[in-house]
Amino acid sequence: MELNDKYLLAYKNICSTETTRSDQKKIPAFGYSSNLDLLCDFHSDVLNKHLNKFLPRLSYVDIVRSDRIDTLDDLLKTIAFFCINGIGGEVDIGNIDLEILGDLFDWKYGIGGTAAQAAKALAAVNFSSIVHLTDNSKEVCDLLFSPYIYVVNKNGRIVHTNELNSYENPEIHYIFQFKKGETIKIGNEKTLIPSSNRLILTKTTINNFLPFNKPFFEYIEKNANKIVSNLVSGFNTIVDEKLLIDRLDFVVKHIKKYKNKNPSGIVLFEDAHYHNFQIKKLCLETILPYIDIFSLNDEEIKYLLESFEFFGDTEDIIYIIQGAEFIKDRFNIQKGIIVHSKDYSMYIGDLFDINIERGLIYGNLLATSKAMFGEYGNKEKILEVLKLPNSNKGTIAENKVSKSNYCKRVVIVPTKYIEMPKYTIGLGDSFIAGFQITFLM
Repeated sequence: MELNDKYLLAYKNICSTETTRSDQKKIPAFGYSSNLDLLCDFHSDVLNKHLNKFLPRLSYVDIVRSDRIDTLDDLLKTIAFFCINGIGGEVDIGNIDLEILGDLFDWKYGIGGTAAQAAKALAAVNFSSIVHLTDNSKEVCDLLFSPYIYVVNKNGRIVHTNELNSYENPEIHYIFQFKKGETIKIGNEKTLIPSSNRLILTKTTINNFLPFNKPFFEYIEKNANKIVSNLVSGFNTIVDEKLLIDRLDFVVKHIKKYKNKNPSGIVLFEDAHYHNFQIKKLCLETILPYIDIFSLNDEEIKYLLESFEFFGDTEDIIYIIQGAEFIKDRFNIQKGIIVHSKDYSMYIGDLFDINIERGLIYGNLLATSKAMFGEYGNKEKILEVLKLPNSNKGTIAENKVSKSNYCKRVVIVPTKYIEMPKYTIGLGDSFIAGFQITFLM
C-alpha cells in the first residue's frame, strides 16, 4: 500500500471511531504534569523594536543565552539567541519583574504539560483519556474541560475538570514561538530565523515538587485491565535529587502494580528538556527499565547520545537507529524507542502485537495538525493535513532504512511536511497522544 493510502486509511479509522463514555472498554492514562502557558503573539519586528530601544549598542558577539532570566538584558538577548540559531529550549525565570514580560509582549492562555496536552490532543479527535493534574487551577481546568477528558477527584471518582473544587493558583510558563524566515535586526545587521521553534521561560511553583494525586494512581491500579496504556512524564522540572528519587520510586511501584494486573498494558515515557543533566540521567536510569516504549524527538536523542559520548553524523538515519539501540540496551528498555521529528517518526526495537506503523501515522497526523494550525487538530483540520506532501527527507530516510540490515526491526514513516509551521509547541505531546490511538482500535 502506498504511503498516502496508509494515511487516508488511518484518517478514516479515526473518523469511524468515537468514544464519549468513561466506561468504554479501553482508555489511556496520562501523567503527570500540567500548567498554564502564556503564549506570546510573537513577531520579530516587536523584538527588534525592543532591542533597538533597550540595547542600542548591542552587537552579534553580545548575543548569548542566559541560564536564568534576571534582567531585561537577559530576556532580550536570550530570545534573540534562540531566534538567530533557530533552536528550541527552556530557561528558568529568576528575579525579573514579571510585569515586564506582560508589558513588552501580547499573550493568550494555553495549556502546558505533556499529560495535559496529550489529553487535549486526543479530545480534539473525540477519544477519551484520564489525566493527572499537578496544576488544577481554575484557568487550567477551564482549558481542559471536555466530555472526553477525565480526572480522578479526591474521592477516587472520575469526573470532568469542571467538577473539581480544589482550585489553586496556576504555574505559568511563558512561550515564545518564532517563525522561520522572519528577520532579527542587531544594529545594522540582519539575520533570518533559520528554523521555526520555541523558547519556554519557566518559573516553577508547583511542578518542581510534582505533587501526586494518590487517588489517580489507585484508580489506574484498580481498573488496570481497562487502562490500555499508561503515559509517564513530567519529572524534568524537579531539581531536588531526594525528591526525584521519592517520586520515581513511587511511580516504579505503581507501574509494577499496573503491569501485574494488566501485563499487556503499554507503559510509555515521553522525554523533555531537563534543566540538569544529572537529574535527567538519574531519572532515566531509574525509570526506563520499567518502560515499554521511550519516546523522544530528534533533538533530544542527539543530545542524549552526545552526553554519553556516542558520536556520529546526526543527519544520518542509520546513526540515529544505532543510537536508539544503544539507549535501549544502556537503559534496559522493555520494548523499544520512538524518535519523532518534522520529517519522520520511527520505532526501533522489538515488534509486538500492535500496529506500530499505524500508531506512527496517527502520531504524525496529530502533531502536524498542531504545527499547521497552531491548535489541536480535529477531524476537519487533519483532512487538510492529508493534502500536504510527504517529507522528502523522511522519504529518503525510509528508503535508506529499507535497504539496510535494520529493515526488519525498524518501522519508519515519513511525515506530511510543513515548511512554515505556525506552532512548534506541544508537537511531541500531540504525537505521543496520537500514537496511542493504535491501542484503542
